[in-house]
Amino acid sequence: MTAANERELVAGAAAFLRQRLGPDRCEALRLGLVLGSGLKGFAAEMQRAVEVPFAAIPGWPAPHVEGHGSSLVVGEVGGTPVACLSGRVHLYEGWQPREVVRAVRTLRTVGVPAFLLTNAAGGIGDDLSAGDLMAIRDHLNLTGSSPLVGPHEPAFGPRFPDQTNVWSPRLRALLGSCGAPLRPGVYAGLLGPSYETPAEVCMLKALGADAVGMSTVHEAIALNAMGAEVVGLSLVTNLAAGISPTPLAHDEVVAAGKQAAAALTALVTTFCRKLGPGKAGA
Repeated sequence: MTAANERELVAGAAAFLRQRLGPDRCEALRLGLVLGSGLKGFAAEMQRAVEVPFAAIPGWPAPHVEGHGSSLVVGEVGGTPVACLSGRVHLYEGWQPREVVRAVRTLRTVGVPAFLLTNAAGGIGDDLSAGDLMAIRDHLNLTGSSPLVGPHEPAFGPRFPDQTNVWSPRLRALLGSCGAPLRPGVYAGLLGPSYETPAEVCMLKALGADAVGMSTVHEAIALNAMGAEVVGLSLVTNLAAGISPTPLAHDEVVAAGKQAAAALTALVTTFCRKLGPGKAGA
């Protein structure tokens, strides 16, 4: 697929959403929210919600992983207009990087100025425990791929985008002011779907990672290139291999997400309220 083909797919999906939701509602959107494993229930907390299945949006791939939703929900959280992806697709499902970021690129094309990317992650940092929340201050892309590889498409940003401030210090400070204990840290994104070996976890720790998962980094790269403001939140659902005394299981990740739903809902609602109805970058 050429860059032009991908641009046309994103533009077509954006045109569909403008028609389905109405241009005024699209223009009012202030935040794109991506929900990680076990966190899909948050979408049910939105007010004045309109739900659009991924399958109904032209060109959008749909998740097939337990714990992930498969709808775009547009509504209000804390009085702020939000576009919420109740799940995401992953490289390990067999999707290409461009497909992994197609949904967030579409929302950015519609005009969404800021994004909160959430995920479930394994804890590596010495001061992280299951149930903790980590505000992403930087990331390691160890997937071996990037959504920017291939022919350059100017609509998706510059050929060589700067990565110094992928994760907005302003939005991270706002997230930190919302009343929940947050620990800033570095998120390592790996391909998966197997969990990391103890030796790999030791390597990641030596590289400076505080948490590890199988998503998020490509979305952040693509959105940063398109000029969006990005903030990230990792829910530590388990300690990584070699740190945890028990074998790792996806059921544990989903269960931890459900257990943390109330705290996450309160945090994100407060964040949206503080973000307010004005332009995120204003």
